[in-house]
Amino acid sequence: MQTATGSPGGLWQSGGGNAWVQEQAVIDQMFRPIETLLVEAAASGPVERLLDVGCGTGGTTLALARRLGHAARCTGIDISEPMIAAARQQAQAAALAVDFVCADAEHHRFEPASFDMVVSRFGVMFFDDPVAAFANLRAATRGGGRLRCIVWRAPEDNPFMTAAEKAARPLLPGLPVRQADEAGQFGFARQARVRDIVTHAGWEQAAVEPVDVQCRFPESELDGYISRMGLVGRALDGLDAGLRQRVLDAVRPAFHAFVGGGTVSFRAACWMVSAQAA
Repeated sequence: MQTATGSPGGLWQSGGGNAWVQEQAVIDQMFRPIETLLVEAAASGPVERLLDVGCGTGGTTLALARRLGHAARCTGIDISEPMIAAARQQAQAAALAVDFVCADAEHHRFEPASFDMVVSRFGVMFFDDPVAAFANLRAATRGGGRLRCIVWRAPEDNPFMTAAEKAARPLLPGLPVRQADEAGQFGFARQARVRDIVTHAGWEQAAVEPVDVQCRFPESELDGYISRMGLVGRALDGLDAGLRQRVLDAVRPAFHAFVGGGTVSFRAACWMVSAQAA
C-alpha cells in the first residue's frame, strides 16, 4: 500500500499506477484516519505553501487543501502519470486550486525554500537514495518549515498487509521476498534508521513516533483489493486463468480474521516522522 516516488521503472506508469487509480476510492476510505492525522498536523500551525510527497491520486492533497483553505497553496508530487492524471481530474471536479506535478521527488528541481510544510502518506519509502531525497525536500523548505510523514512499521506489525503474499507464496514461489531496509513499502520500518536518514539530510528536531490507526473499508471491496493491489495483485496479471483462480481461492481465507459485520478492519502500525527546517 504505497504511492511511488522513487525509481521510475514501468510499475507505476502502467500496472501498478493503474491499479491504484482503479482502487482509489477504496484506498482513500481505508486510509482516511491517516489522512486526518496529516491534515490535523498541517492545520496545527500556519501554512502558506504545502507539498504532499508521493501524493498518488491526490486524496490527501485535496483534503489538506479543503482544510487549509485559500490561505495555503497545496502541491502534490508523484512519479506515476496515471495517478497524477486521476488527481488532476479529482481537483477539477472538486473545483480546488491544487497543483499536481508528475516527477520524482528525489531529483525534481523544486524552487528553493518555497514550501513551509511537507507531508506524505506512505509516499517516501521508495527512494533509491533516501538521504538525497530528504535533502532535496529540505532544500525546497524554508526556514521554520515543518515535515510530517506517515510510513509503515515492520511487516510483522502489519499482518493485514502481508496476508496475501504469505497465503499465495506456495503457489507463487517466485514472489519477491522483502529485504530489510530495501526501498519499498516497509523500507522505513526501523525507527533509528529513519531518524538517521532525516537528520543526515539536514532536518532538525527529527522524531519518529509510533502511531496505530484502525482502518476500515467495505467487505464488498475486498476481492477487488486482493486482485489488484500489492505483490499478489501484480503477480496475478501474468497468470493463466486456472492458476489465477487457485491463488485467489488460497488468499481469500487469509483475510477472514479481518472481516466482520460486512466490514474489513485492521490496525495500521506506522511511524509518524516529524522534523523542522532550521
